[in-house]
Amino acid sequence: MRKSNSGDFFDAKILAIDDEEAYLKYLRQMLEAAGYTTIVTLQDPRLAVEKVVNEAPDLILLDVNMPYFDGYEVLSSISKKAPDASYLPVLMCTSERSSDARQRALRLGASDFITKPYDQTELLLRVRNFLRTRYLHQFEQQMNAKLEYRMNVRTQELAESRCEAYDCLVRMMELRFSRDVPHLKRVGRLSEQIARALRQEESEVDLIGMVSPLYDLGRLCEQEDAVEDLSGFTSRGGVRTLRHTMLGESIIGTSTSPLLREIKIVAKHHHERWDGTGFPDGLKAEEIPLCCRITAVAVAFDRLTHSEMSPMTKDDALKEVQRLGGSFFDPKVVGALVTANT
Repeated sequence: MRKSNSGDFFDAKILAIDDEEAYLKYLRQMLEAAGYTTIVTLQDPRLAVEKVVNEAPDLILLDVNMPYFDGYEVLSSISKKAPDASYLPVLMCTSERSSDARQRALRLGASDFITKPYDQTELLLRVRNFLRTRYLHQFEQQMNAKLEYRMNVRTQELAESRCEAYDCLVRMMELRFSRDVPHLKRVGRLSEQIARALRQEESEVDLIGMVSPLYDLGRLCEQEDAVEDLSGFTSRGGVRTLRHTMLGESIIGTSTSPLLREIKIVAKHHHERWDGTGFPDGLKAEEIPLCCRITAVAVAFDRLTHSEMSPMTKDDALKEVQRLGGSFFDPKVVGALVTANT
């Protein structure tokens, strides 16, 4: 439906439903004389719903008093078929003037009433106004659809760019710490298993599995000889170790991406301890973000079982991590580690 230079909508499709052929002929002549080019008529109300579905009119002129189905029944059936967002105006045509009849029609979804015999000026004004309203409604829907599409495209682009940023960070870690690549992958898998044992949502499980391998992101900014070892489990750590947690936070900066924000949290707080003696902020117990508590346990367990000098068996490593539960590690997370490994 297009708007003409005069502001009318002469190409709109108008469906007139009336069992009296004389009224249908009169309506067609009146509308065509006014400039409307697509007039569809129907005498049998039993075919009304099918006609509406097949013709997709922009406006319906519906008589009330008809055989088989009266206008109210037809209106009720049409309302069930028309999508809520389509705004299909229905102008009821009747010789009844009672308020009850009007109220019933309006409750069923009629847009307005017009009485027979028709006043030509009034009818054409009603038709023009309803078509204008439908046009504006459709225009708004089109604009909303375009806006939603653009927003979806932009959201997808942002998501892809953030995933690319994540992939870049992972590649940088793998290039800088090539010897630790197997360790980082194991930490990711084990973190997922722990999170799942804690009955986290699957989306949260995936997120923790992605961010936990980047716990030492800040070491990208340190010298080559700055490597993680087991001494981190038994001492507070020196200035150099403290510094890498702050560098990890700085690398991510002020990103609003949930993925990058979670990486930032893990990079900064994976050295926090359950008893509050960790760093950099001395967070205690559940003040420590769950992703960091999970990562700390996963890192410790993997370091213990894959130490180059004296790797522990899985059972011995579990016992050692359990021993540190309540001081270094969240006891619930330790329990989830045990569950994931039994």
